[in-house]
Amino acid sequence: MKPANSMLSALPTTIFTVMSALAVQHDAINLGQGFPDTEGPEDIVRAAADALLDHRNQYPPLTGLPELRAAVAESNRRFYGLTIDPASEVVVTSGATEALAASLAALVDPGDEVVLIEPLYDTYLPTIRLLGGIPRLVRLHEPDWTLDRAELAAAFGPRTKAILLNTPMNPTGKVFSREELGFIADLLVQHDAYAVCDEVYEHLVFAPERHVPLMTLPGMRERCLRIGSAGKSFSLTGWKVGYVTAPAPLAAIVAKAHQNLTFTTPPNLQRAVALGLSRDEAYFEELSSSLAARRDRLSAGLRRIGFAVLPCSGSYFVIADFRPLGFEGDATAFCRHITEHARVAAIPVPAFYDGGNGPQHLVRFAFCKREEVLDEAIHRLAALFGGD
Repeated sequence: MKPANSMLSALPTTIFTVMSALAVQHDAINLGQGFPDTEGPEDIVRAAADALLDHRNQYPPLTGLPELRAAVAESNRRFYGLTIDPASEVVVTSGATEALAASLAALVDPGDEVVLIEPLYDTYLPTIRLLGGIPRLVRLHEPDWTLDRAELAAAFGPRTKAILLNTPMNPTGKVFSREELGFIADLLVQHDAYAVCDEVYEHLVFAPERHVPLMTLPGMRERCLRIGSAGKSFSLTGWKVGYVTAPAPLAAIVAKAHQNLTFTTPPNLQRAVALGLSRDEAYFEELSSSLAARRDRLSAGLRRIGFAVLPCSGSYFVIADFRPLGFEGDATAFCRHITEHARVAAIPVPAFYDGGNGPQHLVRFAFCKREEVLDEAIHRLAALFGGD
């Protein structure tokens, strides 16, 4: 028989699936996958449940319910001062992963180059390659996750169509500064390129850092497609409701890609997310401050054991260097070791680099868990390595 798609066939089983299965096998605390272990706000969940019974369960509009598109536009205005037309500049998608695929499909022709910054979320490269795009990879430099501007500039060229920018960043927790964003903006203008901005952690930024959308910088309004996620903003990751904010000509093409991917998103969830986006600033401040406290709790525990913990200004994750513990082996071996012997699961950071070719001494822990779960994870790791 003729072979199936060669690129997809060659993809290994995702490390998240591997480590989660290993965690189940050993009854481990799973600090690998980034999802909270508590439910989101009760009023939002109740709104979704009630909406199932209101006799409006047929296809909603392709680009999203008007009330959710209006809520996305208003959120852009009140948090970032962006004026967005909800009728023509917002597309609701079935999660941010679909939003990424639709946005890239709207831009990338075979042979176009897309600049990406490693370490990176694991769906970026397969999506670009499925579209026939050519990734141009630039690495941040640990331990402070600095961006070498000369290296970034060298990745741009006459075939550059876009940069895919993730801030706040998974897995590093880096929040790009206004100065770094300004440098990126200059490169986009110089090379007449676009930016697909993965900003799903926009409300999970820890003081004193502030999230600055690239779209708010001068000259960027018409070049940026900005992606948000209800799953991250409301701790409801299973809902898979995302949204793209883009200039009308680009949003129209994103909508065409969306039509051929999922067409639409469950209307009851859209109504509930619209309610969530109308919440006052206090909700979003409490969300970020509570996560910052859990970041600090897990980081302090890891340091007591002997890990070197790298800086984290946002997201669900901290990265730790296990070399001070004296473990002889790479990051994947370390993650297997602690899952099997401490019953705590983590993710090897090389999984966030093309071909797994990343720093072999770093692992990622998720801190979006209850405090007692984080404390128990530290207790188990301390029992294995000492230091508690």
